[in-house]
Amino acid sequence: MDRADHILIVDDDAEIRGLLGRYLQKNGLRSTAVGDGRAMWQALEKGTFDLIVLDLMLPGEDGLTLCRNLRVRSDIPVIMLTARGEETDRIVGLEMGADDYLPKPFSARELLARIKVILRRARSLPPNLRPEEEREIRFAGWVLDTAHRHLVSPAGVVTPIGGAEYRLLRIFLAHPNRVLNRDQLVEMTRGKEADALDRSIDVQVSRLRRRLGDGSRDAAMIRTVRGEGYVLSVPVDKAAA
Repeated sequence: MDRADHILIVDDDAEIRGLLGRYLQKNGLRSTAVGDGRAMWQALEKGTFDLIVLDLMLPGEDGLTLCRNLRVRSDIPVIMLTARGEETDRIVGLEMGADDYLPKPFSARELLARIKVILRRARSLPPNLRPEEEREIRFAGWVLDTAHRHLVSPAGVVTPIGGAEYRLLRIFLAHPNRVLNRDQLVEMTRGKEADALDRSIDVQVSRLRRRLGDGSRDAAMIRTVRGEGYVLSVPVDKAAA
C-alpha cells in the first residue's frame, strides 16, 4: 500500500489547524499541525513531509521569512495562506519560493485540490528531465547537479535549488536557444491544471535570473523576446549519469 502523503500545517489559529487536520485526514492524507515557525523547524527535524501549508501572519518569524529560509535548505512544496488579498503579497510570496498562494477565507476543499495538483506536479517531471538521464548539465560556466539538485557557480559556490525554480531551469536547459512563450512555460512547469492567465511565470523567471546573476531585462542567459516569451541563449552540455 502506498504511503499517505504527510502535510505540515503551520498556522497560529488553533481552530484552523484542527479543521484542516481533520479534513485532510478524512481525505486520505496524514497531517501534523503546529502554531509557529519554531515548532515548524522542530517538526521538520523530527519527521518527513511532502508539503507545507504555511500561514503568512505568524508570531515571531512570519511566513515569508520562514519560506525564504526553508528554500535555502529544502524544496518541499509550500502553499502560503494569508488574510491579505493584494496581488503584491501574492507576488512576494512566490518570490520567496512558495509554490502556490491561497487567500483567507478559503474552503478546505479548494486547499485539498491545490495540494493534490502541487504534489502531482512535483512528481511529474517529463521523461526527458529525469535526473537519472542527465546527472550534470553545464551552461555558461554553471553546473546543475540533477541528482543532488544543486547549482555550482562558475566560482565553485554550491547552492541548493528546488521547487518551481528547479523545474523552470530544467525546462530552459532542455530547450536551449528556443523561444518558449509564457503559456508553454506555465504548462510545462505547472501542468494542464494551471490557470491560463497565471503570470507568476514572470516572477519565477526573474527570480531564476537573479540566482544566475543575470538579473536585468537585457539578460545574457535568459533573454526576453518581446511579444513572444523567453529563450535560454547559451550552449548547454549534458552529461549522463
